[in-house]
Amino acid sequence: MPDNFQRKQKELISAASSEYISQETKEIASKNGFEVKNWTFSAKPEELRLPRIVRVGLIQNSICLPTTESVEKQRNAIFSKIKEMIIAASHSGVNIVCLQEAWTMPFAFCTREKLPWNEFAESAENGPATKFLQELSRMYNIVIISPILERDETTEIIWNTAVVIDENGRVLGKHRKNHIPRVGDFNESTYYSEGNTGHPVFKTTFGRIAINICYGRHHPLNWLMFGLNGAEIVFNPSATVGALSEPLWGIEARNAAIANGYFTCAINRVGTETFPNEFTSADGKPAHKDFGHFYGSSYVAAPDGSRSPSLSRVQDGLLLADMDLNLCRQIKDFWGFQMTSRLPLYADSLSKVIDNNYKQQIIE
Repeated sequence: MPDNFQRKQKELISAASSEYISQETKEIASKNGFEVKNWTFSAKPEELRLPRIVRVGLIQNSICLPTTESVEKQRNAIFSKIKEMIIAASHSGVNIVCLQEAWTMPFAFCTREKLPWNEFAESAENGPATKFLQELSRMYNIVIISPILERDETTEIIWNTAVVIDENGRVLGKHRKNHIPRVGDFNESTYYSEGNTGHPVFKTTFGRIAINICYGRHHPLNWLMFGLNGAEIVFNPSATVGALSEPLWGIEARNAAIANGYFTCAINRVGTETFPNEFTSADGKPAHKDFGHFYGSSYVAAPDGSRSPSLSRVQDGLLLADMDLNLCRQIKDFWGFQMTSRLPLYADSLSKVIDNNYKQQIIE
C-alpha cells in the first residue's frame, strides 16, 4: 500500500470522530460561496483487518455564465469554479472526488438543439476537461471522476461518459451511460447513444469504484451488476429537476446501497438554466426556456441503510464522507442478500422473458 495512502488512512482514522473539515477548506468555501458538509460512516472493529477508511468528495454546482455566452467562455468559467472546489476538498484530505453529470456544460439536452451544445462534446482520453483534471489529480493525489459529453475520436459518435482519472493523472478508464431517459418528449438519445461499456468497476488505490450515470439509478439491475462486478462505492452523477424526480431521489441510491452491500453517492447539479430558444416538454405547459430547478440534495448512503444529510437544494456544495469499506463485507455477512439472491433462477426466468414467444406465468 503506498506510503501516502497509509498516511492519509492514519489522518482520517484520527479525524473521523470529529467530522474533520480543515480551516483552509472552510475559507475557500466561504470565499467562493459554496457550502461544505461532512459525514462519517463507521464499521465494527475487526481482529484481522484494519479499518479501510476512504474520504470521498461530492461536488454539486450551478453553471457560471448565461447560456448565450460562447462555449469556450462557459466551459472555462466552470473549470475555474470546479478548480476551487477540488482544492478545497484536497485541504480536507479527500481521496476520491466525483463531479456531476455533464459537469462541463449547461444541461442543454432538453432543448433538442444540436448547436452550439454538441461543441461541448470532447475526447474522454485527450479532451480539455481530462487534461485539466489530470493536472489537479497529480497535484493533490486525488482520484477524480469526470462525467462529460464524450465525442469518440474515431467514429464521431457522442456518448454520455464518466472518465476515471487516478491520483497519478492516468486515465484509468471510462464508462458510458447505459440507460437513456425517454420521458415525455425529453429523449437524450437525440444527442448520444446508449452505453457499450457494460458495468466496469475501477480498482483504485482507495477502493473499487463504479459509476451509475443519472437515469441508470431507476434500473435495479444496473445497480446489481456493478455490485456483482465487485464495486465497493458506486457514484451516481446526475442532473435532474424537482418536478420530475425529487420524490424518488432520496430513495433509489439508498435502496441500492442496502440491496447490493456497497456505498452509494448521489450527486445532482443545482440551479435553473435558461436557454435562448423556447422548447416544450410534453407536460401540457406552454413552451418555456428552462428545464426546471436542479435541486442539488447530493448525499451518501451506506450498505447498512444509514445515510448522510443532503447538501442544499439551491447552493453549490461539497459533501465530504468518511467511509470504512469494511462495512460492505460486514453487512453482506449479516443480511446474506448475496448468498440468498438465487441468480440462476432469475437468469433462467429472464432468458425466457426476452423470447418473442414468452408467456407470463399466470395461473387461473
